[in-house]
Amino acid sequence: MNTENHSQTAAFLWSIADLLRGDFKQSQYGRIILPFTLLRRMECVLEPTKATVLAQAQEHSNKPDLVRERLLLRAAGQQFFNASPLSLATLSDTQTRDDLMSYVQSFSKDAREIFEHFEFDNFVQQLASADLLYQVVQRFAATDLSPERISNFGMGIIFEELIRRFAESSNETAGEHFTPRDIVHLTTSLVITGQDDKLKPNSIVTIYDPTAGTGGFLSEGDEYIQSISDKVTVSLHGQELNPESYAICKADMLIKGQDVTNIKLGNTLADDQLAENRFDFMLSNPPFGVEWKKVQKQITDEHKEKGYNGRFGPGLPRVSDGSLLFLLHLVSKMRAVQGGTNVAGGRTPGATDPREGGSRIGIILNGSPLFTGGAGSGESEIRRYLLQNDVVEAIVALPTDMFYNTGIATYVWVLSNHKAAERKGKVQLIDGSQHFAKMRKSLGSKRQYITDEQIDELVRLYGRFEETPQSKIFPVEAFGYRRITVERPLRLNFQTSPERIKKVLEEKAIQKLDTPVQERMIDALRSMDASTVHRNREQFTKSLREALAKHYVKPSTPELRALLNALSERDPEADICMTKGKPDADTGLRDYENVPLGESVYDYFEREVKPHVPDAWIDESKTDALDGEVGIVGFEIPFNRHFYVFQPPRPLEEIDRDLKACTDRIKQMIEGLSA
Repeated sequence: MNTENHSQTAAFLWSIADLLRGDFKQSQYGRIILPFTLLRRMECVLEPTKATVLAQAQEHSNKPDLVRERLLLRAAGQQFFNASPLSLATLSDTQTRDDLMSYVQSFSKDAREIFEHFEFDNFVQQLASADLLYQVVQRFAATDLSPERISNFGMGIIFEELIRRFAESSNETAGEHFTPRDIVHLTTSLVITGQDDKLKPNSIVTIYDPTAGTGGFLSEGDEYIQSISDKVTVSLHGQELNPESYAICKADMLIKGQDVTNIKLGNTLADDQLAENRFDFMLSNPPFGVEWKKVQKQITDEHKEKGYNGRFGPGLPRVSDGSLLFLLHLVSKMRAVQGGTNVAGGRTPGATDPREGGSRIGIILNGSPLFTGGAGSGESEIRRYLLQNDVVEAIVALPTDMFYNTGIATYVWVLSNHKAAERKGKVQLIDGSQHFAKMRKSLGSKRQYITDEQIDELVRLYGRFEETPQSKIFPVEAFGYRRITVERPLRLNFQTSPERIKKVLEEKAIQKLDTPVQERMIDALRSMDASTVHRNREQFTKSLREALAKHYVKPSTPELRALLNALSERDPEADICMTKGKPDADTGLRDYENVPLGESVYDYFEREVKPHVPDAWIDESKTDALDGEVGIVGFEIPFNRHFYVFQPPRPLEEIDRDLKACTDRIKQMIEGLSA
């Protein structure tokens, strides 16, 4: 069955919602359609062994539950079973609700739990009360969802289409629940291509998705490996926050024969339920630009208390976007390289997975993680950690309008802690923004897709690791810089004019003085020559003190500072203000320069700054926390800058010609209207 037929099947299943109009809100349609679709699919999968399971259930009815469950699983030939003689087609129109729930309760434990997450019993009761249950059951019973007709991959597409419709009808964000299959296929291909060492016959490989959604990445990873390798066992692991997506993912894993105890429900960032595990391949599409305020305490505590022994040692991004937290989480789950250590310097204490061999990661992020945050920020420190530890292998720019819920620019990051020799110390940037085809019909914000041929082309660009117009290769240091603070001297003039004296009374330090003291102070200022503009702070301060002393005022240091502040103005012609023989810095003229890593900040300063501002200097107190050198180290990846092609403006003659043609047409239209 092709993708179009899968969409037709999804459209037919969603059309059952027509029965619900009036009795249910639109936002409830999906909570009925999705679990019934799952139930029908599971029923179809179990159909070939149903008679055997029923016979075994009767034969072993007196055995302990655990023993009986193992025997029935074996009889079903699946990771789940149903021991009821009922089916959707045989449910009566008189006792449909009781029979249906009895049927669901006859599933094995893991399968029953799936329907609990959908609150299935509650919606069945509502359908029965509306006298709609039998009609809905019969519609699903008449739908053929057998594996012979629809593969597991095809069912994944159908589930995704149903969830997209559900999200649209309830004003939810569809893109948070699943990733378009073309993006899944590209990311999986980039991560797993060329990994023959891990995919030898009789080997076991693990795939992990911390934002598993409905399991699209896990299913694609499994199918990709099975298609290119013989006798490789693939073990799938994941965690998902949304209960309904989790239920679908778990059902998918059951049908595939996976160990569903490896699929967890919960917030990955706050509660990693696979904390002890390390994985060969990791694939993820975390939500774009979603804040992590709800779990801020747990994450901040882990960062402070565990440091690099936890997941978030390098730093924390701003609370408005948690994308880089997921990236750090994945890096913490890399297997150690043989004879080496993990990126953080060693395995997490207590890790129960001793296998080595390194790991590869594919994660889809928006543009923000590439450049948000200046030197010293959490985002910059995370990029620094990843780049200086040489785990960033490639970043691929995707076309816009690729996702169901957003049209923004997105990127696939490929990371590895066992790079090939020629890739060590280097990062490959690939511009895939023009690799797309237009969809005949948009799906939400998704108006474009990547064809299989274009995916193959992007994977070849990555695999060849060569400089081309679409592929650029840079040393890691190319993305680093030192931000130096450039100071310029403070130059002030001073005057005891009425306007400036008025400002004195606005200073907080002066306002705190008793009224008699304030009055004597103002009298002292008025006694000075108001017309003279002083351009030397030291000389003016001396004259000021003398005038104050004559009026019996002895200002404290804060009071004197307040007086000088109120009576001064910046003046480029004034003498430099000095303190203990050193020039004061003018904060209003402070500037910053980014010096490429590997270049002397002093050479750069002499060449790029001094010729323009000869009196400037570097603030050498601003040093990097890690290496102690002058300037704060920062890292950013200005992707678009490296692929920008300058388009010269058109010749003026051509612009004039087009403008004249346009105005001539307007004149003709006006003349036609007049006639």
